Formats: sequence, structure tokens, C-alpha cells
Amino acid sequence: MIEFNLPSLGADMDEGTLLEWKVQPGETVRRGQVIAVVDTAKAAVEIECWHDATVAQLLIEVGTKVPVGTPIALLLAPGEDASSAALAPRITGHERIETPRAVGSRPRISPAARKRAAELGLDATLLKGSGPHGVITLDDVESAGRAATPPDRNQAMRQTIAMAMSRSKREIPHYYLCETLALGNAMTWLQAHNAQCPLQERLLPSVLLLKAVALALRAYPRLNGFWRDGNTFEPATGSDLGVAISLRQGGLLAPVLHDVAAKSLPQLMSELANLVERTRSGALRSSELSGAGMTVTILGDQGVDTVIGVIYPPQVALVGFGRISERPWVHEGQLCVMPTVVSSLSADHRASDGHYGARFLVELGHLLQQPENL
Repeated sequence: MIEFNLPSLGADMDEGTLLEWKVQPGETVRRGQVIAVVDTAKAAVEIECWHDATVAQLLIEVGTKVPVGTPIALLLAPGEDASSAALAPRITGHERIETPRAVGSRPRISPAARKRAAELGLDATLLKGSGPHGVITLDDVESAGRAATPPDRNQAMRQTIAMAMSRSKREIPHYYLCETLALGNAMTWLQAHNAQCPLQERLLPSVLLLKAVALALRAYPRLNGFWRDGNTFEPATGSDLGVAISLRQGGLLAPVLHDVAAKSLPQLMSELANLVERTRSGALRSSELSGAGMTVTILGDQGVDTVIGVIYPPQVALVGFGRISERPWVHEGQLCVMPTVVSSLSADHRASDGHYGARFLVELGHLLQQPENL
């Protein structure tokens, strides 16, 4: 018997509310299959199963809020007999929705209405449908959105973010470094590349910055990993980067872009665009909310020159980029105008020091001088 517990979707998550079961008892599930949707203080997240198994029992009802680590389902391993499985009592909790549906059911809602509900931060299981057979329509969602109190959800998200950042500043001995990087070669290469591509396949400067960060981390692995148990550095095994994404309703998430160093720029551009779209429409999976060895925030589109970030625990570093702008620059002894970006590093002094971090930023600059090799 496999006990499936509510996973942690980040250091700032302590509990979650079950919104929907996507499986029924007796169903066979595969590793990576979405089996439930859980609401956190930040977003509704699809929870994936990490085993090939058969669902034996669903332990909590839709609308129940439970702490991280609580068993929410029992699974049978391949070849295991259901008759030998001991069933557990179902948890309902004191924060059930007012009109709970049967376990395993899902609200009847049109795809457009479901997407809009996610954008507005609304729980589809709480909505009443005016369509045929009670189907929730787009008009139903818009009406609920006008009647809802978004500040309550936004306030909960701000509180969650504040708690995580307060913990970071309290527990992590930060040090900060900034370096202005020349992007003349990168922008020239990017312009030539995009001139040969259809509009939908063009690259943004963000993917060059992300790829350069991932490659630089190969040479400076102590910035890519986690501080565990108060005194141990655990290096990340790959180049999974968290990407800070602002939400339409306020707040932000930092979902994971996987294997950045190993992917081509066009592939990264496609995956980044998809990740941003799904983050803002509330369609993230649990595997995309944890495991990043470093987070990158790019605030250039907000018109700021420099961003100094706060490390997201248990990570040990964060890189920030401001806007790309032209500045006076000396190149080969000649004064010129150069497109540049201010890069910043916030790092944990327990895992590295300023000398190490400075070399990382220098390496980042060197990589961006050869964009054709990214």
C-alpha cells in the first residue's frame, strides 16, 4: 500500500484545500499523471502522482483543507491485492465548501469559464451554473468575479509571500553584488536571428539571460542548490531555474523551467512562453513549483535599471536583471554607446562568499559575449 501525501509546493506552503479529484477508486494511474487539483494561498495547482499504481481510496473530500504531508489517497502498488488493503477514515475537516460534491466528482464548467475562473482566483467548485444541466458559463464566472472580494485572496497571497521573505531575511546571511554587462554582441545576434524567423518563433532577450545563468552555474555550483537542516549545503543535480512571474490579480509565483542548460534557445523560448501563460491562467502542476536550484527575476519590462532580490529558501542564491538600455561604454579603447543590463546576485554567505559570487557574474558576462554558443 502506498500512502500519497499532500506534497509541499514550496517553502511558503503549509496547507492546501482540495478543489477537485481527477481520479476514482479502482483507476490505474501512471507516474506524472494529474490526480487532483489543490488550492494554495497563491494558486490552484495540479497535483501529479509519482507512482504507477491503482487508486485504492480517496481519503479527503473536495473542499477540505489539510496540512502539507497529510495522507490524501491510498494507492496499490502494481500486483498488490486490494482485498488486503486496510481502508482509512475519510477526512472532511471544518473548512469544507458549503455544497460539497461527491468525492471524485468535478464541477460542470466550460473550458473558457474554467480559464477565466483561474484568472480571477475563483474556486470553480463554489460557483453555481446557469447553463443547461447546471453547467457553469463564462457569464456565471464574470458575475461571481464582480461579487467576490479579490482583496481577500490577494491579501492571503501577500501574507504568504511576506512570511517566506521574512524567514529568508531572518535566517539567511545575504550578501549582494551587482555588475553591468555589455550586451552588444548578444543584441546584434538576436536581431539577426529574429529577422530570419516568423513572428511566433522570435526570441526574447530573457531566454539568452536564462541560458547564460544556467551555463554559468556549471562552473559555480555552490550557487545552485539548497541549504538543508540549518547546516548543510545540498547541490542541485541539474539546471532547473525558478522564474519569477507576476500574476494578473497581483502577487507572483516562481515556477520551474527544467534543464535550462541543456536546451536550445528556441525550445526555451517556447517553454518559457507556455510557462508564463499557464502560471497566469492557473494551470500549473506540482512538479513545476518545487526543485529549482536558483531563482531568476527579470524586471526589465517594468522599466527598472536594477533589482536586488531576496533569496527563496531553501535555495542559496537569486539572480536579478533590470532593463536593457543603452549606456556610454568604453570598447577597445573607444567611447561608444552599448546596450547593457545590470545583473545582480543575492547569495547565502553560508554556501559561498563575495569573491565566488563576483566570479560568477564575470562568467555570466563572458557567456553573453558569445550568444551563438548559448
